[in-house]
Amino acid sequence: MRSKTVDDNSFSSDNSSSSWISWFLASKGNEYFCEIDEEYILDRFNLTGLNAEVQGYSGALELITDTAGDEDLNEEQRDQLETSARHLYGLIHARFIITSRGLSKMIEKYKKADFGRCPRVLCYGQPLLPLGLSDISYQKAVKLYCPRCEDLYSPKSSRHGAIDGAYFGSTFAHMLFMVYPGMIPSKSVPVAGAGGQGQGGPQGGLASGAAAKVERVRPRIFGFKVHEAARLQKWQEGVRDKQIARLEAYERESSLE
Repeated sequence: MRSKTVDDNSFSSDNSSSSWISWFLASKGNEYFCEIDEEYILDRFNLTGLNAEVQGYSGALELITDTAGDEDLNEEQRDQLETSARHLYGLIHARFIITSRGLSKMIEKYKKADFGRCPRVLCYGQPLLPLGLSDISYQKAVKLYCPRCEDLYSPKSSRHGAIDGAYFGSTFAHMLFMVYPGMIPSKSVPVAGAGGQGQGGPQGGLASGAAAKVERVRPRIFGFKVHEAARLQKWQEGVRDKQIARLEAYERESSLE
């Protein structure tokens, strides 16, 4: 058993008051993660193939499940073990959050806007969802997906911006709305009095330069395009390009005045 250290960056083997998972979730920068059920982790079928992706897999799994023995490790070995445990937890997390139990935990975080809100003023503070652009580790950092404007944004925090996108995967956000269709936000303008919490250019909107840099996502489930969204994708991109052109023209006219 272990306890949280003073710097909150590593786990100590003395006087434990919490599990490794509780410590991990309480550490700064890990707010996007949900708690994986212990039963899910202990079912080795759910971990198939991960031993080939994580260095020191057995020791990392023992650390996560609090079954590691009191081995005398030097500082370098301990750091390597904790790095492997964090990586393994992230990979298991990507699998867990597309199960019914994982989706139910993540939808609660979504409702509380734990992942932040969209900066576009016309999205009226729409909660975001974490999304990976690749299911392969060390390829892309996590992005934030707005289901209202369907654009991608980078996390404001550098800690969150350093999270591997593979820990959430490219399927999760889109599967969540297939399981909970009632949570899909309306594209219509909210009634008067609904306060927009976006930030950016005039009246909180995005300027043309920022808008042009916003990434678009093509919804996929296990690599396959979501048909309804794929059908609208080309039309939406055309409308968006026209809006950016109008913003650029407006800014040019404003600079001449």
